[in-house]
Amino acid sequence: MWSSRRNVLLGAAALAGCGFTPVYGPDGGVNGIRDAIRMDAPNTRDSFDFVAQMEQRLGRSNAPRYDLSYVITTRESGLAITGSNFVTRFNVQGTLTYAVRPLGADDPVTEGVVTGFTSYSASGSTISTLASERDASARLMVILADKLVAQLLVDPALT
Repeated sequence: MWSSRRNVLLGAAALAGCGFTPVYGPDGGVNGIRDAIRMDAPNTRDSFDFVAQMEQRLGRSNAPRYDLSYVITTRESGLAITGSNFVTRFNVQGTLTYAVRPLGADDPVTEGVVTGFTSYSASGSTISTLASERDASARLMVILADKLVAQLLVDPALT
């Protein structure tokens, strides 16, 4: 018990010595982008779910400093196929290409790609399969938004 506390204290001291600042702390990276990014307006169910998660994590900006443009692409593939060629499980892969620009600027301060995947079962009724498919898409948008937020929080161009 004592040695685990000592290791935590030594680890914390080592991190403090190297200039480590918690992202969500008072001087962390989240303060530089919270309520500062305006996202493109959503026009699909996926983009709506993505923007909702981004706004939940970073807030909806009333006085933005940056514009975030993005393109979401998804692809489905069968994972489990029965002997009669019936697909019972699908994998949904998503790619989010993004660029963050200062308001009114053409050149991005940062840009990149994040990817993620999820899956769903197609072995139930038609209604349950459709519900599972929608849920998988919504979960994928949460994954992509969370990965993007993680990248933005550590990007030196935005902090």
